[in-house]
Amino acid sequence: MSKLKQEVPINFKKPTALPESGEKAKEWQEANRSFWENHPMRYDWKEKVDIAEFSGEFYEEIDKRFFLNSKEYLPWRRLPFDALIDFDSLKNKRILEIGIGNGSHAGLFSRFAEDFVGIDITDYAVKSTTERFKIFGLNGKILKMDGEKLDFPDSSFDYVWSWGVIHHSSNTLKIIDEICRVLKPAGKATIMIYHRGWWNYYFVGLIQWLLSGDFLKGKSFHESVQLHTDGAIARYYAASDWRKINKQLTVVKTRVLGPKTDLIPLPSGKLKNFIIKILPDPLARFFTGKLKMGSFLVVEAGINQ
Repeated sequence: MSKLKQEVPINFKKPTALPESGEKAKEWQEANRSFWENHPMRYDWKEKVDIAEFSGEFYEEIDKRFFLNSKEYLPWRRLPFDALIDFDSLKNKRILEIGIGNGSHAGLFSRFAEDFVGIDITDYAVKSTTERFKIFGLNGKILKMDGEKLDFPDSSFDYVWSWGVIHHSSNTLKIIDEICRVLKPAGKATIMIYHRGWWNYYFVGLIQWLLSGDFLKGKSFHESVQLHTDGAIARYYAASDWRKINKQLTVVKTRVLGPKTDLIPLPSGKLKNFIIKILPDPLARFFTGKLKMGSFLVVEAGINQ
């Protein structure tokens, strides 16, 4: 979690709150778009990416940082994220990714899918991922589009992927409805959203609320969590919330994941880095996954037949 904003949008008063009106929805979505336009996912919150932007070396450095971090909680055999994605099965599939960022996942999918489409709400992400595809000779369509209003016909895709995106949108439920609409009858979706767990949300959130002095400033617990989380807004879901969200989706599996930093509620610095270094990955995965202490809730789902 990073404290990158100064205030929480008005009326966003609980972890899964939805906008109360069309006007409020537009306000929240503009705040969402503006935040990510100005804070793109470059994985540079610890160390600046001091490489020419939109160069091949730039993308290689971003991928190195992202995939090395992900290996802590999702070790792979051959390719990053192959514990979640059966890449070989994608050769005859049409894939949609919602929220492409700098294109790390898009670069993987485009090498295997018959047809890849990646969308994002920001100009930066569309430009960056388009440049990535040009530099590395990748195939696919990169489009600026709001996930709440997908401009695709019904039953257009075999697989939808979204990693850490839809909980930031103005109305997460609208995106889920759209995913259901554009998925083919036998289609599948894998979606990562923020986890409202006993450790990462309640315990760590309480520590932040107290140590930051937010409680002395009149900030509620919820407001404090939001102020220390990326995005203009960030919903947190429990697995039980997700199972009630959309009756068209059959939840096949949910799992909790998270990096080692989820386990160590200390400020960034030498002590925290030392603990992260000596903590074995398998032990960290036991805590983040088995004990549900991680911050990522990963949902694998299909269309109700």
